[in-house]
Amino acid sequence: MNAPTTANEDLLYSVQDGIARITFNRPQARNAMTFAMYDRMAEICTEINADRSIKALILTGAGDKAFASGTDISQFRAFKTAQDALDYEARIDRVLGTLEQCRVPVIAAIAGACTGGGAGIAACCDLRIGTETARIGFPIARTLGNCLSMSNISRVVSLVGPARTKDLIFKARLVEAPEALALGLLNEVAPDVETLQRRADETAKLVASHAPLTLEATKEAVRRIRRTLSREEGEDLILKAYMSEDFREGMDAFLNKRTPVWKGK
Repeated sequence: MNAPTTANEDLLYSVQDGIARITFNRPQARNAMTFAMYDRMAEICTEINADRSIKALILTGAGDKAFASGTDISQFRAFKTAQDALDYEARIDRVLGTLEQCRVPVIAAIAGACTGGGAGIAACCDLRIGTETARIGFPIARTLGNCLSMSNISRVVSLVGPARTKDLIFKARLVEAPEALALGLLNEVAPDVETLQRRADETAKLVASHAPLTLEATKEAVRRIRRTLSREEGEDLILKAYMSEDFREGMDAFLNKRTPVWKGK
Protein backbone atom coordinates (compact mmCIF):
# COMPACT_ATOMS: atom_id res chain seq x y z
CA MET A 1 0.00 0.00 0.00
CA ASN A 2 1.31 3.44 -0.93
CA ALA A 3 0.76 6.64 1.02
CA PRO A 4 0.69 10.10 -0.52
CA THR A 5 3.60 12.44 -0.04
CA THR A 6 3.22 14.76 2.94
CA ALA A 7 5.24 17.90 3.45
CA ASN A 8 5.82 20.90 5.62
CA GLU A 9 7.75 22.25 2.61
CA ASP A 10 11.12 21.85 4.35
CA LEU A 11 10.69 18.11 4.94
CA LEU A 12 9.01 15.69 2.54
CA TYR A 13 7.68 12.28 3.54
CA SER A 14 6.31 9.47 1.41
CA VAL A 15 5.74 5.71 1.60
CA GLN A 16 5.80 3.36 -1.38
CA ASP A 17 5.66 -0.44 -1.25
CA GLY A 18 6.55 -0.51 2.43
CA ILE A 19 9.58 1.78 2.03
CA ALA A 20 9.35 5.16 3.77
CA ARG A 21 11.40 8.12 2.59
CA ILE A 22 12.22 11.42 4.31
CA THR A 23 13.79 14.17 2.21
CA PHE A 24 15.33 17.23 3.82
CA ASN A 25 14.10 19.88 1.42
CA ARG A 26 16.04 23.11 1.92
CA PRO A 27 18.60 22.89 -0.88
CA GLN A 28 18.98 26.68 -0.91
CA ALA A 29 20.29 26.38 2.68
CA ARG A 30 22.22 23.15 2.08
CA ASN A 31 19.36 21.36 3.83
CA ALA A 32 20.18 22.92 7.20
CA MET A 33 17.76 21.60 9.81
CA THR A 34 15.16 23.80 11.49
CA PHE A 35 13.65 22.81 14.82
CA ALA A 36 10.39 22.05 13.01
CA MET A 37 12.22 19.64 10.69
CA TYR A 38 13.80 17.83 13.63
CA ASP A 39 10.43 17.52 15.36
CA ARG A 40 8.67 16.27 12.21
CA MET A 41 11.36 13.62 11.67
CA ALA A 42 10.77 12.35 15.21
CA GLU A 43 7.00 12.30 14.63
CA ILE A 44 7.47 10.23 11.48
CA CYS A 45 9.64 7.70 13.32
CA THR A 46 6.91 7.33 15.93
CA GLU A 47 4.33 6.83 13.16
CA ILE A 48 6.53 4.18 11.54
CA ASN A 49 6.85 2.32 14.84
CA ALA A 50 3.05 2.00 14.90
CA ASP A 51 2.70 0.97 11.24
CA ARG A 52 3.89 -2.60 10.70
CA SER A 53 3.41 -2.29 6.94
CA ILE A 54 6.53 -0.09 6.78
CA LYS A 55 9.70 -2.19 6.53
CA ALA A 56 12.52 0.34 6.00
CA LEU A 57 13.22 4.07 6.04
CA ILE A 58 15.49 6.11 3.75
CA LEU A 59 16.78 9.56 4.74
CA THR A 60 18.18 11.84 2.05
CA GLY A 61 18.67 15.49 1.15
CA ALA A 62 17.25 17.41 -1.78
CA GLY A 63 19.75 18.23 -4.52
CA ASP A 64 23.36 17.12 -4.79
CA LYS A 65 25.11 19.65 -2.54
CA ALA A 66 24.19 18.37 0.91
CA PHE A 67 22.54 15.60 2.89
CA ALA A 68 22.10 18.04 5.76
CA SER A 69 24.58 20.72 6.76
CA GLY A 70 23.58 20.83 10.41
CA THR A 71 21.20 22.92 12.47
CA ASP A 72 20.20 26.29 10.99
CA ILE A 73 22.57 28.55 12.91
CA SER A 74 20.23 31.55 12.81
CA GLN A 75 18.03 29.77 15.36
CA PHE A 76 20.78 30.07 17.97
CA ARG A 77 20.31 33.83 18.06
CA ALA A 78 17.41 33.25 20.44
CA PHE A 79 19.71 31.64 23.04
CA LYS A 80 19.91 33.89 26.11
CA THR A 81 20.14 31.65 29.15
CA ALA A 82 21.78 28.46 30.33
CA GLN A 83 18.39 26.77 30.16
CA ASP A 84 18.16 27.60 26.44
CA ALA A 85 21.33 25.59 25.83
CA LEU A 86 20.17 22.67 27.96
CA ASP A 87 16.72 22.68 26.34
CA TYR A 88 18.25 22.66 22.85
CA GLU A 89 20.46 19.68 23.57
CA ALA A 90 17.58 17.88 25.30
CA ARG A 91 15.40 18.48 22.24
CA ILE A 92 18.03 17.19 19.82
CA ASP A 93 18.78 14.19 22.05
CA ARG A 94 15.08 13.32 22.09
CA VAL A 95 14.79 13.59 18.31
CA LEU A 96 17.94 11.64 17.52
CA GLY A 97 17.09 9.06 20.18
CA THR A 98 13.71 8.55 18.50
CA LEU A 99 15.42 8.16 15.12
CA GLU A 100 17.98 5.72 16.53
CA GLN A 101 15.23 3.62 18.12
CA CYS A 102 13.00 3.55 15.04
CA ARG A 103 12.16 -0.15 14.75
CA VAL A 104 12.93 -0.48 11.01
CA PRO A 105 16.34 -0.33 9.32
CA VAL A 106 17.20 3.30 8.54
CA ILE A 107 19.39 4.05 5.52
CA ALA A 108 21.09 7.40 4.98
CA ALA A 109 21.62 8.31 1.31
CA ILE A 110 24.31 10.99 1.51
CA ALA A 111 25.31 13.34 -1.31
CA GLY A 112 27.63 16.26 -0.63
CA ALA A 113 27.97 17.80 2.82
CA CYS A 114 26.90 15.79 5.86
CA THR A 115 28.05 18.02 8.69
CA GLY A 116 27.23 18.97 12.27
CA GLY A 117 23.66 17.98 13.03
CA GLY A 118 23.47 16.25 9.65
CA ALA A 119 26.39 14.02 10.59
CA GLY A 120 24.63 13.41 13.91
CA ILE A 121 21.55 12.22 12.02
CA ALA A 122 23.68 9.97 9.81
CA ALA A 123 25.37 8.46 12.88
CA CYS A 124 21.93 7.36 14.11
CA CYS A 125 21.22 5.48 10.87
CA ASP A 126 21.89 1.76 10.50
CA LEU A 127 23.42 1.94 7.02
CA ARG A 128 25.03 4.88 5.21
CA ILE A 129 25.58 5.11 1.46
CA GLY A 130 27.37 8.14 0.05
CA THR A 131 28.35 9.58 -3.29
CA GLU A 132 31.98 10.17 -4.21
CA THR A 133 31.40 13.82 -3.29
CA ALA A 134 30.13 13.02 0.23
CA ARG A 135 31.98 14.78 3.06
CA ILE A 136 31.21 13.94 6.67
CA GLY A 137 32.28 15.67 9.85
CA PHE A 138 31.73 17.97 12.81
CA PRO A 139 33.63 21.22 12.07
CA ILE A 140 32.37 23.00 15.20
CA ALA A 141 35.87 23.69 16.56
CA ARG A 142 36.43 25.87 13.48
CA THR A 143 32.95 27.38 13.16
CA LEU A 144 30.80 27.74 16.28
CA GLY A 145 32.86 26.80 19.31
CA ASN A 146 30.06 24.72 20.84
CA CYS A 147 30.17 20.98 21.56
CA LEU A 148 28.37 17.80 20.63
CA SER A 149 25.76 16.30 22.90
CA MET A 150 26.82 13.37 25.04
CA SER A 151 24.69 11.01 22.94
CA ASN A 152 26.29 12.22 19.71
CA ILE A 153 29.78 11.81 21.15
CA SER A 154 28.84 8.28 22.22
CA ARG A 155 27.58 7.41 18.72
CA VAL A 156 30.66 8.73 16.95
CA VAL A 157 33.01 6.96 19.36
CA SER A 158 31.05 3.76 18.76
CA LEU A 159 31.48 4.15 14.99
CA VAL A 160 35.13 5.17 14.72
CA GLY A 161 36.68 4.89 18.20
CA PRO A 162 37.93 7.50 20.71
CA ALA A 163 41.15 8.46 18.90
CA ARG A 164 39.50 9.05 15.54
CA THR A 165 36.64 10.94 17.19
CA LYS A 166 39.14 13.38 18.68
CA ASP A 167 41.01 13.59 15.38
CA LEU A 168 37.81 14.52 13.52
CA ILE A 169 36.67 17.14 16.01
CA PHE A 170 40.05 18.60 17.01
CA LYS A 171 41.06 19.11 13.38
CA ALA A 172 37.53 20.20 12.35
CA ARG A 173 38.00 18.32 9.11
CA LEU A 174 35.48 16.77 6.77
CA VAL A 175 36.12 13.16 5.85
CA GLU A 176 35.83 12.46 2.13
CA ALA A 177 34.13 9.35 0.79
CA PRO A 178 37.12 6.96 0.46
CA GLU A 179 38.28 7.59 4.02
CA ALA A 180 34.70 7.54 5.33
CA LEU A 181 34.28 4.11 3.77
CA ALA A 182 37.51 2.88 5.39
CA LEU A 183 36.52 4.27 8.80
CA GLY A 184 33.01 2.82 8.74
CA LEU A 185 31.25 6.16 8.43
CA LEU A 186 30.00 4.89 5.06
CA ASN A 187 29.03 1.33 4.15
CA GLU A 188 29.13 1.94 0.41
CA VAL A 189 30.15 4.63 -2.08
CA ALA A 190 28.18 5.37 -5.26
CA PRO A 191 29.59 7.33 -8.21
CA ASP A 192 26.74 9.84 -8.50
CA VAL A 193 23.39 10.91 -7.07
CA GLU A 194 21.33 8.80 -9.46
CA THR A 195 23.24 5.67 -8.49
CA LEU A 196 23.08 6.67 -4.84
CA GLN A 197 19.29 6.83 -4.85
CA ARG A 198 19.04 3.57 -6.78
CA ARG A 199 21.34 1.78 -4.34
CA ALA A 200 19.43 3.20 -1.37
CA ASP A 201 16.19 1.88 -2.85
CA GLU A 202 17.74 -1.52 -3.59
CA THR A 203 19.19 -1.79 -0.10
CA ALA A 204 15.89 -0.78 1.49
CA LYS A 205 14.03 -3.41 -0.54
CA LEU A 206 16.61 -6.04 0.40
CA VAL A 207 16.39 -5.46 4.16
CA ALA A 208 12.60 -5.08 3.89
CA SER A 209 12.46 -8.64 2.53
CA HIS A 210 14.19 -10.09 5.59
CA ALA A 211 12.73 -11.25 8.89
CA PRO A 212 11.64 -8.04 10.65
CA LEU A 213 12.00 -9.33 14.20
CA THR A 214 15.56 -10.48 13.50
CA LEU A 215 16.41 -6.99 12.28
CA GLU A 216 14.66 -5.30 15.21
CA ALA A 217 16.36 -7.52 17.79
CA THR A 218 19.78 -7.03 16.23
CA LYS A 219 19.35 -3.28 15.97
CA GLU A 220 18.24 -2.94 19.59
CA ALA A 221 20.97 -5.30 20.85
CA VAL A 222 23.67 -3.21 19.16
CA ARG A 223 22.16 -0.05 20.64
CA ARG A 224 22.15 -1.55 24.12
CA ILE A 225 25.76 -2.70 23.87
CA ARG A 226 26.99 0.81 23.19
CA ARG A 227 27.73 2.88 26.26
CA THR A 228 25.76 6.13 25.95
CA LEU A 229 26.53 9.01 28.26
CA SER A 230 23.46 10.53 29.85
CA ARG A 231 22.54 14.15 29.28
CA GLU A 232 23.07 14.83 33.00
CA GLU A 233 26.65 13.55 32.79
CA GLY A 234 27.43 16.25 30.24
CA GLU A 235 25.45 19.28 31.37
CA ASP A 236 28.58 20.98 32.70
CA LEU A 237 30.27 20.55 29.31
CA ILE A 238 27.22 21.82 27.40
CA LEU A 239 27.01 24.94 29.56
CA LYS A 240 30.76 25.56 29.39
CA ALA A 241 30.55 25.70 25.58
CA TYR A 242 27.15 27.27 24.92
CA MET A 243 27.41 29.97 27.58
CA SER A 244 30.90 31.04 26.50
CA GLU A 245 31.99 34.21 24.75
CA ASP A 246 33.53 31.94 22.14
CA PHE A 247 30.14 30.48 21.18
CA ARG A 248 28.63 33.94 20.74
CA GLU A 249 31.69 34.96 18.72
CA GLY A 250 31.52 31.81 16.61
CA MET A 251 27.82 32.28 15.87
CA ASP A 252 28.30 35.93 14.89
CA ALA A 253 31.31 35.09 12.72
CA PHE A 254 29.46 32.25 10.99
CA LEU A 255 26.40 34.35 10.22
CA ASN A 256 28.53 37.28 9.01
CA LYS A 257 30.92 35.08 7.02
CA ARG A 258 34.12 36.07 8.81
CA THR A 259 36.83 34.22 10.69
CA PRO A 260 36.12 33.91 14.43
CA VAL A 261 38.57 35.18 17.05
CA TRP A 262 38.69 32.63 19.87
CA LYS A 263 39.35 33.72 23.45
CA GLY A 264 38.95 30.45 25.31
CA LYS A 265 36.31 31.86 27.62
